Amino acid sequence: MLADLQQLARAAAGLEICGILFGREGRVSARRAAKNVADDPRRHFEIDPRTLIDAERGERSGGEPVLGYYHSHPSGPVRPSVTDAESAAPDGRLWLIINGQDAAAWQAVPDGEIYGRFDAIPLDCADAKGQTAAE
Repeated sequence: MLADLQQLARAAAGLEICGILFGREGRVSARRAAKNVADDPRRHFEIDPRTLIDAERGERSGGEPVLGYYHSHPSGPVRPSVTDAESAAPDGRLWLIINGQDAAAWQAVPDGEIYGRFDAIPLDCADAKGQTAAE
């Protein structure tokens, strides 16, 4: 799955890609791509609200739980930006950040170590280059 996301990030021609991650207990079992509806998708991402609402409704109806989100930083590190921190609810969800090459996972929490919003969490990848967010 991570290799596929990295390929999508590389193919996006400098635009941020984004989507929803599904799973339980910190293990991603599925993903759903979403349209990036941000005003400037070269510098920001915003998941299409319809996709997010559908995912939340599906979870409430017994479907896969929303574990978190993914997005790319086309020309930057896989560390959350100030804008990411301002946009993230401190709900404990996973934020996977990729750049077409590297990946890191973060958890959105109150009083996080990164910008007061994110803590680094381990990222275990067998099929593509990955790293823990702490590396």
